[in-house]
Amino acid sequence: MKAVEFDREFDDGADITDHLDLNKAKRVKQQHKRVNVDFPVWMIDSLDKEASRLGVSRQSVIKVWLGERLQQQKV
Repeated sequence: MKAVEFDREFDDGADITDHLDLNKAKRVKQQHKRVNVDFPVWMIDSLDKEASRLGVSRQSVIKVWLGERLQQQKV
């Protein structure tokens, strides 16, 4: 399939996933890098309570909160 036809199908809202090799797909600027951070016990307890309330992991709470704060800083 030529790029022009692919673009046309995409622009028309057609399902183009059959034309993609999702095994090689990468999320731009979404690569992960592991970091270690030490938190005080009271902070871990608070994070765990919030994670439990939301039904998600501690890591999810941290990532969402940090992401929100970083988005605010862009303004």
